[in-house]
Amino acid sequence: MAQIITKATRESFGEALCELAKNDDRIVVLDADLSAATKTSIFAKEYPDRFFDCGISEANMIGVAAGLAACNKIPVAASFAMFATGRAFEQIRNSVAYPNLNVKIAGSHAGISTGEDGATHQCLEDIGIMRTIPNMVVLNPADHYEMIEATKAAIAYEGPVYIRLGRLAIDSFNDPETYSFELGKGITMHEGNDITVIATGLPVNEARKAVLNLEKEGINVRLIDIHTIKPIDKDIIIKAAKETGKIITIEEHNVIGGLADAVCEVTSRECPVPIRRIGVYDRFGYSGPAKELLNIFGLTQPNIEKVIKEELGK
Repeated sequence: MAQIITKATRESFGEALCELAKNDDRIVVLDADLSAATKTSIFAKEYPDRFFDCGISEANMIGVAAGLAACNKIPVAASFAMFATGRAFEQIRNSVAYPNLNVKIAGSHAGISTGEDGATHQCLEDIGIMRTIPNMVVLNPADHYEMIEATKAAIAYEGPVYIRLGRLAIDSFNDPETYSFELGKGITMHEGNDITVIATGLPVNEARKAVLNLEKEGINVRLIDIHTIKPIDKDIIIKAAKETGKIITIEEHNVIGGLADAVCEVTSRECPVPIRRIGVYDRFGYSGPAKELLNIFGLTQPNIEKVIKEELGK
C-alpha cells in the first residue's frame, strides 16, 4: 500500500518543478506576485536566478514567457487560475498558442475548494476557456502522485500546456509503484458494467470512495479518471458508453465548457447515451470553508452515491 500523502496539488507541482530543473536548465519560472500561494516559491528558493516575479501583471507575464520560449527556454507561468486564464486570455491565445510556443501555464486556486477567497477567486471557467484554444493541452491532476507525473509530462511535451492546481490539501490515493501517466489517456480505476462515472481533478477521490462503498451493496460502477481534458481519451469514453449505457460526469468546474461538455461531444458523435452531470450549474461560488462548499455543491461521496442510485433507478 502506497503512503498516503495529504498535500495540495499546487505544492506537489512546485516540488516537481524543482526536481525537473535539476537536470534541465531550460526550465524557468515566472509568477505574478503570488509565489507563496502558487508554491513556485519552492522553485524560487532553489533557483533564484531562474525565477522571475512579474508583479500583478499576468498579461505581461505571458508575453515574457512567450519571449523566453522563443529563446529555447521552457517557461512556466503561474498565477491564480482566474487571472492566469481570464486576465491573460488574449496573450495566451495570440502570443503563445497561435505560434505554438513551448509555454506551460499553471492555474492555481481553481474551483470551489479555493474556499474563503470567494466567487472572484473561485475559477469555475478555466478548463472551458483553455480547451477552446487551438494547440492547447489541458491537464487536471487529481492527487499528489498524479500531479508529479503530469508535471513531468507537461515539461516533456513540446507546445502550450495548461495545468490546473488546487489549493486544498487532499489525501493521495494513487500508488506510485503501479501508477502510469500518459498524456491524453484516461485511467480505468474500477471496473463495472452497471454505469460509468467519469471524474477529473479533486472529485476523483470522492468518486472512488463512493464507488467502493456501492460495491458492498452489489452495485458495480466503472470509474474513469480523466486527467487530460484536452486531448480527451475518446476510446475509453466510447468503450464505457457502449458497455454500460449510462455516464455520470463529475468536475469541480462549471458543467458548461468543462469535462461534461467534452464527454458529451464524444458520445454524441460516436455512441449517444444518457449523461448526468455533477458540477457547478452555471453559477458563481461564494465564500466559505472549502470542505463545506464541496459538500453543498454536491462534489462529495454522499451526493455522488445518491446520484448513481438515482440514475440506476431510472
